[in-house]
Amino acid sequence: SSEVLEAIENVILDVFTSLAKKKAPVLTLANRSDWRNIEFKESVGLQMIPCCTTKKIRSDCSKSALKFALMLKILSMIYKMVQSNTYATKRDIYYTDTVLFGSQSVVDNIVDDISCMLKIPRRSLHILSTTKGSLAGNLSYTEEDGTKVNCTCSATVFTVPSNVQGIKNLISHAKFMLIVEKDATFQRLLDDDFCNKLTPCIMITGRGVPDLNTRLLVRKLWDTFQIPIFTLMDADPHGIEIMCIYKYGSVSMSFEAHHLTVPSIKWLGLLPSDLERLNICKDVLIPFTKQDQNKLASIQKRPYVACQPMWKRELEIMAASQMKAEIQVLTSLSSDYLSRVYLPNKLQFGGWI
Repeated sequence: SSEVLEAIENVILDVFTSLAKKKAPVLTLANRSDWRNIEFKESVGLQMIPCCTTKKIRSDCSKSALKFALMLKILSMIYKMVQSNTYATKRDIYYTDTVLFGSQSVVDNIVDDISCMLKIPRRSLHILSTTKGSLAGNLSYTEEDGTKVNCTCSATVFTVPSNVQGIKNLISHAKFMLIVEKDATFQRLLDDDFCNKLTPCIMITGRGVPDLNTRLLVRKLWDTFQIPIFTLMDADPHGIEIMCIYKYGSVSMSFEAHHLTVPSIKWLGLLPSDLERLNICKDVLIPFTKQDQNKLASIQKRPYVACQPMWKRELEIMAASQMKAEIQVLTSLSSDYLSRVYLPNKLQFGGWI
């Protein structure tokens, strides 16, 4: 707490110092969206380089004056929350003055900029993310407020905790963890009792692009249990992008990579090569859009693809076919093919990369 308060005080002191010198105050931020500021390290993923390019948020420029003011406002709110040991979600912050902030995305972006500027993780700023992820399977733990959560004894879906850092007493006999891209597939596997049928496991879904809490939980479970983690994604550029976020992180959050990435994650499916191997009918495949082509080309240029020759091959297969497929295409073989045949065979015979 004292570290956070001191960091904010230093920012405000710089503002006052500039004003005392009759200079317009400026906030300096790392350029989070610039690939030139990112380096790839196999043991961590995408991380921000120490000497990165920066951008100035000026108080005397019409383009940035509003952002400057909003950053000071949110810094003030963080300061009060840390002092009083209270918490708020980004949504709570937005609703304190919807007219002033304009949109939720403005608040989201400023909160991440502040976290990067202060070099302090978002959860230490007393700002909680709104959770959209779900989990199920062989896992029990105690939440920060003492609530005991037991996912093991039921087919109930539990929401990923809003304060992952605060959970403790984690217990699991799971042999592996399965990250599922979509909620529909997650629910189907739950209906088929997949978590208990084959061998005890933990299932997690971020319902598409994962939120911060889902990524934090995956990392915490990896740190705690050190069990294999597999991903089940659509065989399309969007699914691959989502898997890369879990495994190697994202450019915009590269300053927090050490807390968010799990580079040992394996790609279990749906692999582009599976479509041919399983003789999936061409009629159920979806042709690439221009957006798909651009996304795949972007992924193929990423630094982590160079150190993954088998990934490179799968991406080349997808690029050559110009076709994509959702996990649901497996129902064209049989309604329960995913849980009865596909996943058991993959897990038993090592069909991951």
